[in-house]
Amino acid sequence: MESYLKLARRLDALPNGYPAAEDGAEIRILEYLFSPEEAELASKLRLTLETPAEVAARTGGDPKEIRLVLKGMAKRGLIKAGRAESGLGFGLMPFVVGIYEYQVARIDKEFAQIFEDYYQQAFTEILKVSPQVHRVIPVNQTVDVGLAVEPYESVTAILDQSKAWGVMDCICRKQKALIGDPCDHPVDVCMTFSTRPGVFDHSETITSLTREDAEATLKRAADAGLVHSVSNSQEGLWYICNCCTCSCGILRGIAEMGIANVVAHSSFVNQIDSDQCTGCENCLAYCQFGALLMAGDVMVVDSVRCVGCGVCVPHCDSLAMTLVKRESESIPPRNEEEWMQIRAKFRGQDIEDVL
Repeated sequence: MESYLKLARRLDALPNGYPAAEDGAEIRILEYLFSPEEAELASKLRLTLETPAEVAARTGGDPKEIRLVLKGMAKRGLIKAGRAESGLGFGLMPFVVGIYEYQVARIDKEFAQIFEDYYQQAFTEILKVSPQVHRVIPVNQTVDVGLAVEPYESVTAILDQSKAWGVMDCICRKQKALIGDPCDHPVDVCMTFSTRPGVFDHSETITSLTREDAEATLKRAADAGLVHSVSNSQEGLWYICNCCTCSCGILRGIAEMGIANVVAHSSFVNQIDSDQCTGCENCLAYCQFGALLMAGDVMVVDSVRCVGCGVCVPHCDSLAMTLVKRESESIPPRNEEEWMQIRAKFRGQDIEDVL
């Protein structure tokens, strides 16, 4: 038990957070995923990648044995692995986004219920911290054509900056289905990207796509009413989640917990031309945030509730909708490192303790 407590505290020391649940659900999650030996070693890791020899020199132990344990955890998506200065390195990953999402091929009914117990008791504490974990980006071709769009706000730019594209199942929808509360949205729409060509070609959980297939998948998600969201930074974007308020662990915070700012808005807001609006109400079914309402015979937008996703725009038959720049634009942190620094400060942490 002590090794799991140490790992839980270590994960909560990361800027993302891993708050304790009243009934210890956070410990049950770690017991399900890690052996005691793995939890003990993981609790000593840093965010910065270290080779097994470096971990051994810092913590004690046999480098060969440590290497075997680290490789086993990395293979199961419990820690990260990558090229360090001195060779293959390993490092700690946050619970969200990180460890949890990598369990998409492993999740079963038992784990789904443990996560739900944790979600209901403690997950909202992760959602209340600023800056938010996720940021909305608009559906392609929904922004006013005369507006300049930053690369980090553009689906097309994110796809173009990559050399490999992949899709996997959404763990959030799998989790809700396993506990008997499925939604009707497609499951196979979580997108991931890399600057390394062919990196997903032999993956067991990610289906490799062409650039054209990736764009088609995002269109399929948008047509289904799903909201594009990415990590809340300008650089280093490597995934696009396609989210719904009925299953997404983050957007459920709005629908179930009443937390208005669980996701960072895009730089845009929906605008309706009242002269063109016919009041058909087709768009209502596509807004998951309660931002659209009828005022007499025309639709109007609640700009506070609107997250600037643009999902409703293509479904306006009268072409009365478009996304325009918000009067007060929120600029996301430049990269993950800056995001971590700001979030750690918000939580009263010293990030140097985990780097």
